[in-house]
Amino acid sequence: MTLSGFWRSALDPERVMHMGVTHWQGEVCQQRDDYLTVEEPFEIRIERQSLAVIMRTPGHDHELAMGFLFSEGVIQSADDVLSLEDAVDEDNLPLANVVSVRLRPRGQGIFAEQTAFQAQPVAFARHFAVSASCGLCGKNSIADLVQTTPPLEADQLRISATTIYTLPERLRSSQSVFEHTGSLHAAALFTHEGEMLLLREDVGRHNAVDKLSGHGLLHGQFPYRTHILMVSGRTSFEIIQKALLARIPCIAAISAPSSLAVELADRVGITLIGFLRDASMNVYTHPERII
Repeated sequence: MTLSGFWRSALDPERVMHMGVTHWQGEVCQQRDDYLTVEEPFEIRIERQSLAVIMRTPGHDHELAMGFLFSEGVIQSADDVLSLEDAVDEDNLPLANVVSVRLRPRGQGIFAEQTAFQAQPVAFARHFAVSASCGLCGKNSIADLVQTTPPLEADQLRISATTIYTLPERLRSSQSVFEHTGSLHAAALFTHEGEMLLLREDVGRHNAVDKLSGHGLLHGQFPYRTHILMVSGRTSFEIIQKALLARIPCIAAISAPSSLAVELADRVGITLIGFLRDASMNVYTHPERII
């Protein structure tokens, strides 16, 4: 199959690609149209130097950049970012899939300019492609994260089990691209009463969560101390890590969590729910929030 077999879809030309395929059903084959989720590289530059190249689904790129910088420890808050813009070349023409970030000066940085890099130097000794399946990229050890990020404070948040049961259908019904491609992860932010506030889709589940965090940072709605994070698929360690940084007290998922995800959620005070399907769920950690 050559690239000439692909063309942009009218459904969402930024995130969906249309192509012809040979479909087999038993011993019968036929030509038909299919939809593919777009995956493209996305480069984040700081002070004109490349920090990371992320494989992602286009859309909400500024949110992804902010969320990525926050989850990697490059910034501590939105105030650390002086500007976030689409990058341009030497002729001032736009560069596709590249954003340029300027950080607020704060001491001597590793890129020889006065930047905020000094706070977490380990986060910047990296320049590589981040795959769509990579989450906790650039961390030297799990222990570093646990030692530098405080657990959630005790709270009186209580969430009805009936409310939790409604989340999967609300998530699925809002996944416009997944409905046509079947190849996207989704992350959604809900109130403790079950109202969906925000949904993002991406080929990488961690990218979708970063976009939620980035939205909050860009719009002054961060952190999410009384919210529920709902993710499609499984819950891995990096999802717990990102939720912890966003101070999200409850995570629900369609599939199972990993053992390390359960261990971290238990240690930091996050209620972790898995196998949320058909009015059934497993509550792995901190079940006191579910009533």
